[in-house]
Amino acid sequence: MKRILSQCRKELAQFRRDRLSLALAFLLPFMTLIIFGFVIRLESKNIPLFIQDFDNSPLSRSYIERLFATNQFEPIHNFKFSLFTSNQNPEFQNPQAAIDQGLAKAAVVIPPDFSRRIKSELPTDLQILVDGTDVNNARIIKNSIQATTIFFLRDSGLQSSFDKVIAHIRLWFNPGRKESLYIVPGVYAVILWIYPSLLTAVAMVREKEKGTILQVYASSLSAEELLLGKGLAYLLIGISEALLITVMSAIIWQLTFAVEVTPLFISTLLFLVDSVMFGLLIGVRVNNQNSAVQAVALLGFLTALLLSGFIYPISNIPFPLSLFSAVIPARYYIEITRDAYVRGTGWPGVWFSVMMLIILGFLLFNAARRILRRMQLSD
Repeated sequence: MKRILSQCRKELAQFRRDRLSLALAFLLPFMTLIIFGFVIRLESKNIPLFIQDFDNSPLSRSYIERLFATNQFEPIHNFKFSLFTSNQNPEFQNPQAAIDQGLAKAAVVIPPDFSRRIKSELPTDLQILVDGTDVNNARIIKNSIQATTIFFLRDSGLQSSFDKVIAHIRLWFNPGRKESLYIVPGVYAVILWIYPSLLTAVAMVREKEKGTILQVYASSLSAEELLLGKGLAYLLIGISEALLITVMSAIIWQLTFAVEVTPLFISTLLFLVDSVMFGLLIGVRVNNQNSAVQAVALLGFLTALLLSGFIYPISNIPFPLSLFSAVIPARYYIEITRDAYVRGTGWPGVWFSVMMLIILGFLLFNAARRILRRMQLSD
């Protein structure tokens, strides 16, 4: 135990003297939190919408106002009032041209007999053109216009027949639909997986580049003691990073816990152990810092970003890539953080994820230990 603590103190002393490592440990995680927390948005807003109103009646204008009242659409080129009339700029007369030129993502063409047919309780056809380049965005636009049209008819008392089944929808866990409540806890996993593992891998490779690893091999220090000593040092650094992003998230986005924090605290410690063990595994496997950075970026960042459920649901990942998500610790930590901040089920809902973090951490440590011991014996 004394050797492990001595190795830990040596690593911390070297870390404090390296300004680049200090910036990598604290400045970059904070910048990543800010960028990801504010930039990533899954709900489409401010969608440019082209309106061509051939009816130009109070009813058609009321319908147009209802579309923009959803705060999901905005008139193209800010022609908010001129869009209500048919006397528009000639270059915007053709809705298809507006979509082809990328000026609008959707267009609504109101026929001349719009209000007359509605008041006569006759079917009225609207032409709605949607840019289908982005399939998800096109689906959102289509559903939003359909829902707004139905609401407009009911609110105006123009619905000829009422539905016999009406669904009353209630949003659980996040009734305010705050995207930061979903995105920011997921960013925790990306940050705490990338930076502690990157620092650990670079520190391990630096020993090889400077040749000091040979002194370790010649000493009586075992592979387990070396890994645990280095791992303990960067685990403490990772805990400092976790405290930093937790406090900053509470200040910037007013995130509060939805359940008692014991599962989150324990799983954060386990996840940081996994991250450090992953960095040690990369460090004992590669021979220079460039390779270490590339390995962490490829095997760590991309998998944590794309295969963990951070942005895309795991159920949407095609086979066989979906199999890789089962061995990505970030996947299980994201489930725990989102439960702590959003769902609030506690231990009954996250016990399996905590168990997987323990298993994956043991596997990573065992793999790094075997490789380092083989290197000691060969040298």
